[in-house]
Amino acid sequence: MKRDPVGFLKTEYEELVAKAFDWKIRVVQGPSTPRLTVDGKKVIMFCSNNYLNLSNHPKLVEAAKKALDTHGAGSGSVRAIAGTMDLHIELEKRIARFKKREAALYYQTGFAANAGLIPQLVGEGDAILTDELNHGSIIDGVRLTKAKRYIYPHNDMAGLENTLKQVDKEGARRILIVTDAVFSMDGDIAKAKEICKLAEEYGAMTYFDDAHGEGVLGEGGRGIGSHFGIEDKIHVEMGTFSKALGVVGGLIAGSKDLINFAYNKSRTWLLSGSAPPATVASCIAAIDVLETEPHHVQKLWENTRYVRKELQSMGYDTGNSETPIIPVILGRSDLAKQFSDMLFEEGVFALPIVFPMVARDKARIRNIMNAGHTKDDLNEVLAAYEKIGKKLKAV
Repeated sequence: MKRDPVGFLKTEYEELVAKAFDWKIRVVQGPSTPRLTVDGKKVIMFCSNNYLNLSNHPKLVEAAKKALDTHGAGSGSVRAIAGTMDLHIELEKRIARFKKREAALYYQTGFAANAGLIPQLVGEGDAILTDELNHGSIIDGVRLTKAKRYIYPHNDMAGLENTLKQVDKEGARRILIVTDAVFSMDGDIAKAKEICKLAEEYGAMTYFDDAHGEGVLGEGGRGIGSHFGIEDKIHVEMGTFSKALGVVGGLIAGSKDLINFAYNKSRTWLLSGSAPPATVASCIAAIDVLETEPHHVQKLWENTRYVRKELQSMGYDTGNSETPIIPVILGRSDLAKQFSDMLFEEGVFALPIVFPMVARDKARIRNIMNAGHTKDDLNEVLAAYEKIGKKLKAV
C-alpha cells in the first residue's frame, strides 16, 4: 500500500469546514481600539481581550519607544544565559509588589507558563486534579506530566472533594489542583475560597490560571487572590500581560521557593528567547497605569453591568457569566457563525465560538467588554443584537 503522508491535512480541514467548526481569520488594520478597521470595514471591537484599552495607552507606547533606544530590539539569548536584562528584573519585582507576593517570574506567554511549569510541579506517583473546562494551555501542561490525572466536574466542589479523598486514600506523593480563575468561554469565576480550603485540608498545592482575571478582578485589578482575599492561600498565581494589561507575556507569582524552582526547572522559560526590551518596558508601564489610574477598571465594570443587563432583557442566554466575558449562547455552530457575520455587517466585530472550544450544543458569540467603549458604542452594539435576534428568531 502506498501511504499518503499529508493527505489527512486537506481531508480533516474540509471536515471542519463542512461542520462549521473552522476558524475564519479577520485582519485588524491598525491598532486594536474600541472602534477600528477590520477587513476594510469600520467596526466596533467586541471580541478583544484588551479589557482596559491599554494596548494604545500613551504611557505604554512611550515606554516601548524609550526601551528601543536604551536596550535595543532584543537580547539575542535565553533568559538563563545572557538574555536577562535589568528591565526583566525590574518587571518581576514590580509584578511581585503589585500582586503582594514574595517573588514573580515573567514568561514569554501565558501558554508558556502553563505548558512549562505544570509538568514540573507533579510527576510519577503524584496526582493532578483539573477542572473540566480549563483552558487548552492547562490541558497541554497536564498532558505533559507523568502524574495521574483526574478531571473534576466544572466548579463542582463536592466532585473535587471526592476526588481529593480518592487520591489521598491512594497515597499520592503530591497533589496539585489546577483551575482557571475566570473561565474564558463562560465568564464565570472559580470557587477559589472553597478550593483553597479543600487544598489545605488535603495538603494539596493550588494553581490558578488568572489570565482573564489579571487587571479585571480584585483591588485595582490585582486578580483572583485579591478578589477573594486569599493571596496567602494560593501557591501559584499564573497570569498574563496579553489581555487586560494590553501587551504580551505570562507571569507566575508566589513564594521565593516557587520562583527559584520555576526558573531552574521550567523549560519553556529556560529554552525560549527572552522577551524584547520594548515589550518588557510596556509591561512595567501597564502596572504603573493600573496603580495610578483606577478609573479604567471601574469603567470596565460599568460597561459590563450595562451590557449584560440589556442583553438579558432582550431574552438572550448569557450563561453563568460574572465578568466582562459575556457569552450569548445560541446553540448551533452554523447559527452562531451566521449571527457573527450579520453582526459584522452591522458594524460589530464579535466572533463565534464553536466546538471543540465549547460543547457542540453551546455555540455562542463571545462578547468581551472594554473600558474604552462609550455608551454610544454599547447602544449601537445592542441595537444590532436586537435587530439580528429578531431576524434570526434567536430570541
